[in-house]
Amino acid sequence: MFRSAFFTTVLAMVLIVAGAWAEEPALPAGLGGEEPSLPAGLGGTAEPALPAGLGDDTIVDDSAKKPPSEGMRERLGLHGFWETRAGVRTQSDPAQSKDTPLAESRLQLETIRDWGPVEVGLRADFMLDGVLEQADFDLRRLRLTWSPLDNLDLRMGRQVLTWGTGDLIFINDMFPKDWQSFLAGRDEEYLKAPSDALRVGLFTDWVNVNFVYTPQFDHDRFITGERISFYNPMKGRTSGRDEQADFDAPSTWFQDDEFALRLYRNIGAYEFALYAYSGYWKSPGGQRLLPMQATFPKLNVYGASLRGTVGKGIGNIEAGYYDSRQDRGGGNPFINNSEIRLLIGYEQELAREFTGGFQYYLEHMMDYDDYRDTLPFFVDARDRNRHVFTVRLTKLLMNQDLTLSFFVFYSPSDGDGYLRPKAAYKVNDTWIVEGGANIFLGIAQHTFFGQFEDDSNIYANVRASF
Repeated sequence: MFRSAFFTTVLAMVLIVAGAWAEEPALPAGLGGEEPSLPAGLGGTAEPALPAGLGDDTIVDDSAKKPPSEGMRERLGLHGFWETRAGVRTQSDPAQSKDTPLAESRLQLETIRDWGPVEVGLRADFMLDGVLEQADFDLRRLRLTWSPLDNLDLRMGRQVLTWGTGDLIFINDMFPKDWQSFLAGRDEEYLKAPSDALRVGLFTDWVNVNFVYTPQFDHDRFITGERISFYNPMKGRTSGRDEQADFDAPSTWFQDDEFALRLYRNIGAYEFALYAYSGYWKSPGGQRLLPMQATFPKLNVYGASLRGTVGKGIGNIEAGYYDSRQDRGGGNPFINNSEIRLLIGYEQELAREFTGGFQYYLEHMMDYDDYRDTLPFFVDARDRNRHVFTVRLTKLLMNQDLTLSFFVFYSPSDGDGYLRPKAAYKVNDTWIVEGGANIFLGIAQHTFFGQFEDDSNIYANVRASF
């Protein structure tokens, strides 16, 4: 009750302040109402349609000269892509019955319509999945955006949400992720899963506010074993498709809900932000013994970030405190302890059309002695501190038609790592071909990246955009 009342009060204050600022002048460039751009690879590929009125009305409609399907697509403002993507494991995985984690053909359709201050956006993916042997549908976006005031945006419906400063590392971004897609070889765009939410954006000269209310808990699309195997600590071995993870996720509308808040502003060349979240661990953070199910305990997150110019590049620092509300004393071995998480990053252009980025990430477990004292003898203990380093290198060649990239995660504390090399070639304005790999390395079977070692894979993709 306190959590709901607190965030309802915050939302009411946002709307009241919006009225007071309604007559303020427009914000300087960079303080507008759109979300910050996603890291490379996580954004959409198609450009938005032109606003109504920017076309040349004197041009004769020649849609009759085009194929009926193309003429209909232009009248509806549809764009998107078709792609075929397939991957194969580089070694045998005894927990999986198939040698491939990914084999699919996908059609994505997208359109945007606006009527004055109201905009409706749709993005939908239709798939034929060769691994699960079924047709599938993924509604990525179905949202309505309304701007009742110059400095107030309301966005309702299914949408992909993101904030924070990390590159493929998330601390205060508590919106759902699709780890199955990420590890199996889909485009980085699909790491972000959609949310069914209301987002309120308020923009003023002294602070900008984003408030997100999710009426039903949206958990991660986490690793369950259907494509990628995982280490099952309760069984002491790797589980796969024939014994997928059983879980119990909160699912009651308007009761098992989530709240997220961000306050941010630019100070010179730097953006400073404060964050708050109240909901649940996004991937399973608990374990029930009878029946044996993974659970999602309650969680609060409080954090801050700073991003801006450092020397010749861009630096960022982000921190968050994970308050595990159902185990604040750390004495329950079947619920995640509270944690402090820290991220420091830097990126810059190293040479012409060659960029590099570096990150250091820390997870520090609170109440570690209580955790060790109560841990069952058959469960491998985590370290108090988990350290992870990342490097991203990107090189553009052949008039920027060829993109070579390499991303690596390395954890010296866990003794494991994850390599993501990729090459993408733009044949023309329509066609792109791509190849890459997901390579996992580890000394121990129970560490985060080490558990996926048998699922290392290479993949290829052909995409046609329209």
